[in-house]
Amino acid sequence: MIELHGVSKSYKVKAVRKHVLNRLSFTFPRDRNVAIIGPNGAGKSTLMRLISGSEQPDEGRIIRHVRVSWPLGFSGGFNGSMTGIENVRFVARIYGADTEAVIDYVRDFSELGRSLNLPIRTYSSGMKARLAFGMSMAIDFDCYLIDEITAVGDESFKKKSQAVFKEKLPNSRIVMISHSMSQIRAYCDCGLLLTAGGIWYYDAVEDLIDAYSASMARSARKS
Repeated sequence: MIELHGVSKSYKVKAVRKHVLNRLSFTFPRDRNVAIIGPNGAGKSTLMRLISGSEQPDEGRIIRHVRVSWPLGFSGGFNGSMTGIENVRFVARIYGADTEAVIDYVRDFSELGRSLNLPIRTYSSGMKARLAFGMSMAIDFDCYLIDEITAVGDESFKKKSQAVFKEKLPNSRIVMISHSMSQIRAYCDCGLLLTAGGIWYYDAVEDLIDAYSASMARSARKS
C-alpha cells in the first residue's frame, strides 16, 4: 500500500537540530487499518505529513501504490489569498474530480455559507478544518489519513463527520493518529508505536495498546 525506505526527517529548533525520524523503513500492510500512537513529540504528525506528501523527507523514499488523502482536517496546504471556493476548485482539478460536484458537496457539508467566498486568510482554524474535511470526503481516496479528526468542530459537526467517514470505510483503508484508545480499537487492527527509544510495529491492536500503556508507565516512573 505505502512503502517507506530509509526515511529520515529533522527540524532545526533554536539552533539545535532535532531528529524526528531516522532511516525508517516500513511497508504498511495491505487491507489493514493502521494506528500510529505514542507520546507527544514522538513524531506521529510528522510521519503523517510525510506519508501524505505535504512534507518531504530529508532523505529516503516514500512510495504510494494507492491514492492517499491529506491528513483529514489538515489545512496547511490552502492558499491564503484564494477564497474557499477557489481552493476547492483547485484541489478538485488536481485530483481529476468533477469540480462542480465537489464544490456542491463541500458547500453543503462544511456549513460555511458565504464564508466560502472569502479569502482563506480570514478563516479561523475551525473553519479551515471544516473546509479541509469536506474536501477530503468529497474525493474518493484508497487510504484516508486521520490526525485526531474528532477534535474538529462542535458536537453536531463531529457526529456528521463520523457518519460520513464511516460510509467511506468499506471501500477504503485508514491510517489513524489518536490519543483515544477506544477510537483505536474501533477503527484499527494493527499499528505503529513511536517512542523516544524507537519505533515498533504490532500486528494486533491490543498488543499495540498494551505496549503503549507500558511505555507511558515507564515514562511516568522516570519523571
